[in-house]
Amino acid sequence: MINKKFIQNLKKEYDKRTGERRQIISSSNIILHDSKRVIFSLHRMDIKRASELLDSAESALSGLEKKFGHCRLSEEGAYKAAAEEYVEAKMFYRVMTGKKVDKISKIEMSTDSLLGGICDLTGELARRAVNQASAGNFDEVEKIKKAINEIMAELVEFDITGYLRTKFDQAKTNLRKIEQIDYEIKLRK
Repeated sequence: MINKKFIQNLKKEYDKRTGERRQIISSSNIILHDSKRVIFSLHRMDIKRASELLDSAESALSGLEKKFGHCRLSEEGAYKAAAEEYVEAKMFYRVMTGKKVDKISKIEMSTDSLLGGICDLTGELARRAVNQASAGNFDEVEKIKKAINEIMAELVEFDITGYLRTKFDQAKTNLRKIEQIDYEIKLRK
C-alpha cells in the first residue's frame, strides 16, 4: 500500500530541510542582532561602528544567499525578519550619512522586506527627532520631518495590505508624532 522508498526519500528531504532551517534561523538571528546594533550605533552617532556592523550583516546575508538561494531563504520567517531589520538599518545608515533611500544592490531583497524596512525607518527617524528636539536641535527636527513626509508621500501610492498595512499605519503614526513635535517647537518659538 505504501511505497517505502518514496517515504524514505521524503524523510531524507525533510531532514535536509530541517537542518537548513536551523542554519538559516541561527544566521538570521545574528543578522537581526547586528542590524539592531547598527541602529543603536547610529543613534549614538557612532557611524564607524554602524558601518562595520552593516558590513558584517551584509556578509552574512550574502553567505546565506549563496548557500541556500533567495527562494529557499524567503520560506523562513526568521530570515524575513532579519532581512527587514537589515533594510531598516541600511536605510537609516543611508539617511544618517546623507545618502538617499535607494535600492540595495549587493543582496537580493523581497519587496515586502524593502517596504517593511522603509516603513520601520520612519520610527527610527521619529526617535531621532525626539532626541534632537530634547537637545534643542530644532533644525534637525525640521529635516527629519521633511524626510518622513517624503517617505510617506511615496508609500501612500502603494495599495498596502496584509502585515505591511500595520507597518504602513505605524509609519503614518510616526509622521503624526513628528508633526506634533514640530508644532510644539513652533509654539515655543
